[in-house]
Amino acid sequence: MIGEVIAVDWGTTNRRAYRLAADGRVLAAIRDDRGILSLTPADYPPAVAALRVRLGDAPVLIAGMAGSTRGWREAPYVDAPADLAALARGVAPVAHDVAIVPGVALRGQRHDVMRGEEVQALGAVAAGLAPRDALFCQPGTHNKWIAVADGRIHRFATAMTGELFALLRTHGILSGMLDAAAVDGAAFRDGVARGAGATDLLDALFEVRARVLLGALSPGDAASFASGVLIGADVGARGDLAGRTVHLLASGPLAALYAAAIGLRGGDVLAIDSEAAFTAGIHALHALLPGEAQ
Repeated sequence: MIGEVIAVDWGTTNRRAYRLAADGRVLAAIRDDRGILSLTPADYPPAVAALRVRLGDAPVLIAGMAGSTRGWREAPYVDAPADLAALARGVAPVAHDVAIVPGVALRGQRHDVMRGEEVQALGAVAAGLAPRDALFCQPGTHNKWIAVADGRIHRFATAMTGELFALLRTHGILSGMLDAAAVDGAAFRDGVARGAGATDLLDALFEVRARVLLGALSPGDAASFASGVLIGADVGARGDLAGRTVHLLASGPLAALYAAAIGLRGGDVLAIDSEAAFTAGIHALHALLPGEAQ
């Protein structure tokens, strides 16, 4: 039997930690804003000790940006194609009963990296929330598209969609025009149509300003249109989605916008609880570590 484990999804700006029972059930959870940007390497040991005070004395398995060059200690990437067994072989101990899960790297004609999303995608497969051959989308500041085949991550792509929207909202000629919330509606869907397949994305972004100035777009709809352009370009870059199922590892307003854009491009969306996927992935990894699997 494997024992309990504390699973930590340590991101750039946020942190989620869970105490998992031996059967994978979540016994307790903590969510806060103690991401890696708020910590120095010396801050991690006391931060982990504080988690144990609140969640109990159990082995700690950390995924996400804590294992990056900007985090606690770098856990070298494993190369795609990668499955849970490959991740388990790359787990890096950092302290007594504390270890960091490696990210996944894509090398070759394209280069890409990820940390944390691989646990969610493979955890969703391990828990039966998605099939062994699946396309995942994880909306966020850096949106991830992950293609899993036979239970292994074969390809993935990172799109800076959310970060670019945030930069446009706060800097440059469009700042002040994009203050409203981006919502699904006619303006957003027009933006998706404009951005999908566009080879002139930079032109399309300036068109946000031109449409407002010329009365073709309401100022209150500018953010929705701009968001549609960016998300449309991101979704459109995935090719023909007609008849394909996209497993959406997210919830909330941004996930709803991606779901709408994927639907407009002909895809079928299946929403997956990202926390359930993450905890399932850590539970499966914990069972694969030396001394745990029986």
